[in-house]
Amino acid sequence: MSDLIPIEDISDLDPDITCNTCRANCCKLEVMLITDTGVPPRYIKTDKWGSEVMLRLDDGWCAALDRDTHMCSIYEVRPLICREFEMGSYECIEERNN
Repeated sequence: MSDLIPIEDISDLDPDITCNTCRANCCKLEVMLITDTGVPPRYIKTDKWGSEVMLRLDDGWCAALDRDTHMCSIYEVRPLICREFEMGSYECIEERNN
């Protein structure tokens, strides 16, 4: 049996975890582009191994993050990894605690 809490139960445990209270911690993670979602080339970097990743600026955050609103400026074409990073998931909570 898994000790992970299903996503629908997490909101019941901590109502403070919402996109409205997000500090965009996950936007400081390395994001590999493994599928083509239409990310504009100006937000893509090739790493030292030749893989495409999301460009991060000197502050460590993703170049597509709007620094004023902490919202993704390319939300409709964001990478698959970003689409799968669910609010309130174990990974989300871990990043919020860092």
